[in-house]
Amino acid sequence: MGTQTAVDLTRCQDYAQCVFLAPEVFELHGEEGLLYATAVPDDPVERVRQAAAACPVRAILLGHPSQL
Repeated sequence: MGTQTAVDLTRCQDYAQCVFLAPEVFELHGEEGLLYATAVPDDPVERVRQAAAACPVRAILLGHPSQL
């Protein structure tokens, strides 16, 4: 199984840095907040890493499913 992402939605403050850096994985959805794909396609993995690093509240986790 490939790389997966998880977001701690209790920490997420909707700064949307992830949406700008990896829009194919992260999306802001009205007042409901952040929607995201748990399975990360191979192509945007590096952008998802950048999004995790850019998150001001460190709400994004990225790794193998057994690590999350």
